[in-house]
Amino acid sequence: MRHRKRGRKLGRNPKHQRALLRALAVSLILTERDAAGEPNEPRQPGRIITTLQKAKEVRPFIERCITIARRALPYLEAAQKLEPDAQRHSEAWRAWRNSPQWYEWNRTMAPVVAARRRVLKLLGNKQAVRILFDTIAPRMADRPGGYTRILRLAKPRRGDAGTRAILEFVGTHDRKRKKTVKPSFEPIPSETNPSAALAETSSTERVGPEPTSSPPQAGSPEAPGGSAP
Repeated sequence: MRHRKRGRKLGRNPKHQRALLRALAVSLILTERDAAGEPNEPRQPGRIITTLQKAKEVRPFIERCITIARRALPYLEAAQKLEPDAQRHSEAWRAWRNSPQWYEWNRTMAPVVAARRRVLKLLGNKQAVRILFDTIAPRMADRPGGYTRILRLAKPRRGDAGTRAILEFVGTHDRKRKKTVKPSFEPIPSETNPSAALAETSSTERVGPEPTSSPPQAGSPEAPGGSAP
């Protein structure tokens, strides 16, 4: 029986497997950062290229992190309504810190802090956690699941001919499909009632056409029993 055989080992021990998934997830999330002018600027945001097997393994890991961040969004929105507009460490801000409203804000922010710590434990990168909660999770707020997609590439990897694939976030590189419009046929307007026209046609077929010439007279050569000259 294939008990405890779920997943792929990818030629690594469990510690190296977790490190690989963490590195791939952080790499995909960091492509969403504002890296204009940096030497290692990502070519395309929200997309990485890896092998097909690694992409299938890291996809549930990334979606789990996004789900944790997405479930904390309602608490974060409720806490933002309780925050003052005063600058930090100002007199108004210090007065708010000593008010009962601050304790309510603290209770509202508790699930958000717990979610950030859970994701930080999984990813191990503070910048990736900040991008995940500030950029990616609000974009996926209305999506119950399926935050990423895998696209297989036709050209294999050089050296070992491994199957390559694109792992990307949904909504960043969506393809728009053109809907084909069915041709509309306008009905030919009939001057008369269709049922009356059908009855007239059937009666015409029953009666048949009228004779064009008169029947031959008696004694003529065309008449039956007539004498020839």
